[in-house]
Amino acid sequence: MQLKNNYFYKLLAPIMIVISIIGFTFRENSKKIFYLPIGIVGIYLIVEGEFKRKIKRKNIFNKIKSFSKK
Repeated sequence: MQLKNNYFYKLLAPIMIVISIIGFTFRENSKKIFYLPIGIVGIYLIVEGEFKRKIKRKNIFNKIKSFSKK
């Protein structure tokens, strides 16, 4: 069950960005503003995931370094 949800969340952010771009491109001027929050949230999810990966890699690297010094 965990694996299925993980794939869903990985695809959710790019889908949100695509919906935002399509909506922003093809809607009337008065309704374009409604698609900006979807795009911002999609970009936030991607950026947050990247920062989490960097922090996890850094922590693992520090653990490896601490074991190799002993």
